[in-house]
Amino acid sequence: MKYWSKYFIPTLKESPADAEIASHRLLVRAGLVRKLGGGLYTYMPLGLKVMAKLEQICREEMERAGAIELQMPHLHPVEFWEQGPRWAAARQIMYRADHAGAGKRPPQEPEFVLGPTHEEIITPLVQSEITSYRDLPKNFFQIATKFRNEIRPRYGLMRAREFVMKDAYSFDVDDAGANKSYQSMKTAYERFFQRAGLKTIAVEADTGVMGGSASHEFMVPAEVGDDDVVYGEKSGYSANREKATSGIIPKDLVDAAPIGATEKFATPGVVSIASLEAAPYNVSADKQFKTLVYIGDGKLFLVILRGCDELEEAKLGSLGFTLFRPATADEILPVLGANPGSLGAVKGTFKDRTAIHGIYADHAIRLIGNGVTGANSDGFHIKQVNITRDLDITQFGDYRRVKVGEPDPKTGEPLKIERAIEVGHVFKLGTKYSEKFNAVYTDDKKQSHPMVMGCYGIGISRTLQACIEQKHDADGILWPWSIAPFQVLVCLLDPGVPEAAQWAETLGKAAESAGADVLIDDRSERPGVKFKDADLIGIPLRITIGGKGLKEGVIEMKWRSEKEVQKIALSDAPTQIAQAIAKAQAASRIE
Repeated sequence: MKYWSKYFIPTLKESPADAEIASHRLLVRAGLVRKLGGGLYTYMPLGLKVMAKLEQICREEMERAGAIELQMPHLHPVEFWEQGPRWAAARQIMYRADHAGAGKRPPQEPEFVLGPTHEEIITPLVQSEITSYRDLPKNFFQIATKFRNEIRPRYGLMRAREFVMKDAYSFDVDDAGANKSYQSMKTAYERFFQRAGLKTIAVEADTGVMGGSASHEFMVPAEVGDDDVVYGEKSGYSANREKATSGIIPKDLVDAAPIGATEKFATPGVVSIASLEAAPYNVSADKQFKTLVYIGDGKLFLVILRGCDELEEAKLGSLGFTLFRPATADEILPVLGANPGSLGAVKGTFKDRTAIHGIYADHAIRLIGNGVTGANSDGFHIKQVNITRDLDITQFGDYRRVKVGEPDPKTGEPLKIERAIEVGHVFKLGTKYSEKFNAVYTDDKKQSHPMVMGCYGIGISRTLQACIEQKHDADGILWPWSIAPFQVLVCLLDPGVPEAAQWAETLGKAAESAGADVLIDDRSERPGVKFKDADLIGIPLRITIGGKGLKEGVIEMKWRSEKEVQKIALSDAPTQIAQAIAKAQAASRIE
């Protein structure tokens, strides 16, 4: 039990100028964090209490699922990352850690880096400690600070340079075991977020720089989310925007036959889809082939979409490139023979076809059949281009961004898209890391095999803010019972009245004995100030004691999430408070 006057809760009336979203404003106004610099925050006492509760729930669910806790260094010798499979891509978001002494210039390459995650550390550790199938499966986890070089940190803890994450790593003898570990972690995540009081959606996700065969993100629906969730209400289909597909292409679609010979025509000044849609050409976007040029690991490649579609760049990861980027005009002209705006993939129109690593077409261009594309000659396009006869395509794939209202791939119902915040991610890694670090085991026939891995992350600090974003009103935070910094606030309106102070202590102890974290507001402030602060910091249950109520023989009890105020007889107060606490505890518990 704590007393407000002796604790430290620096609430603010005004929001910080750089806070763009509600949860960021409330984090600061409720005294949970204070900013040190861009993407760097100090956790104040209330914020640290919430973090501790989230960490404990996470720890309990990890251990329930059989994971074993350890702690790895934050500072990593760079050779571990260089040996791993993703150094070229991962280093873009990493901090180097070199000598800070005067006159000490860092080497061209870093000696140490700060860890954004720990696959490159846990895998060689396991390689050196586990050699037999008898010691598998194993799943290790830690709850630790991570570092990410966010170029534009914003939204408080949502996109920070330093953050707290739970990361876990499973090691199995085969795919069947790895799938079992993956499902066990997925279930543990569902339990964690449910116990934390968060509504989440598990969606299919892109594996990104992590690699592997499959992954799911746990998303918190929120208007200010940093990603889109694409879902069907009836089918249960859900995926993040980077992974989402739709049923826009009929399964029985037959590729269109040519409608005539191709014809090159002049289009002076036309360098965009919209320009070709306008008079005098009047070619609708869904009848145009859009040609995009990229560089992947130093190799030039093309992506062909419908003119009405947008590229979902993350889907290019399926092509196997470690790093890719849009090509520049100087890189395009010597190969295609034209500048952007007049590009296409018609056979025989390239200046240097041998310099093109591959031409990748989105499946949806089959809906065009015969259309218009650039001629690879500035100021000219080609019409009556047939996809099977005329386009030089290496392979088809899914590269477009799904739009709201497109058919659900399972049922055909219109898909919906909702913004959401990513708070957790689970990956099937396979043997990508174990092969790099020679993390092998010997089976019962003395044969060696690479361990099959999975990795699993929960953003603990991000979950804290996501909860605020999902659960707040105009007055402040609405904490779930399980992670509230304090669960019961005893609001003492007349701290100078001995009888009132005594009752505050008595009821506070009763609430504490019932299992609640209790804060007594014994400040010499006006009732209005106390009530506003109580609503701002969001403690679930408020007990109000004042001199007037004592004369009437009553106290007041109010839930933060409700408007109703209950008056309770002093003689019944300890019992009714204990019953209310028991009810709240039962509601936050899952089997």
